[in-house]
Amino acid sequence: MPNGRYSLHDTHDQELLGEERFSCAPGAAGWRYVSKTYAPDGRVIGSLDLTLDSRARPLRMELRAGGWQVRGGAVDGVAWVRTDAADPGGAQAAEGYDRAHAFTGRSPGFLVATARLLRLEEGASARVRLVAFTEPVLAPRTLDQGWLLEGVDRHETDSGPLTVERYQVADLATGEQQVVHLAGDVVLAAAGVELEELASPPNAWPAQFGE
Repeated sequence: MPNGRYSLHDTHDQELLGEERFSCAPGAAGWRYVSKTYAPDGRVIGSLDLTLDSRARPLRMELRAGGWQVRGGAVDGVAWVRTDAADPGGAQAAEGYDRAHAFTGRSPGFLVATARLLRLEEGASARVRLVAFTEPVLAPRTLDQGWLLEGVDRHETDSGPLTVERYQVADLATGEQQVVHLAGDVVLAAAGVELEELASPPNAWPAQFGE
């Protein structure tokens, strides 16, 4: 069961935005990722609880940030309800629906979830429609991404071989691209994300990905 800590940075000026402490593991439904996000001064500023079903679709998602909460899941597409913490009765709750495949957001857990959903073979590519929730107000935005599993690198370590998947991920509306390195359920490197700590990793990470 991987658990650890990511630092989150602004992708334009690399300013530290905070850190995310996470754990994830297979579950009865399929796979679950749970995290809390902390500001640089230590305040809790967000959380994510994401459960995927056996086909890696978002069975249940609960995302919190900036006094807002989104709960959603897969329903012939994806559906969600966005509420304000200042409106505990939900009188102003806003419901949404899109014929998208899944959700995404700032958490590295969404990158792992999308890779699980696509199940690409090396050299293969796919187009995926996602509903993104932008922090801190968790406003929904639908986007199309292109994912290419550019290569699978195998690194020899003291504990045996470590397999790292290297993805090219592109926003198909803006053309903006990033490279994402995944090892199992862990994001080793991505735009705005650095893996700072991992409890009991299965292998020693290659030097280019840090300790």
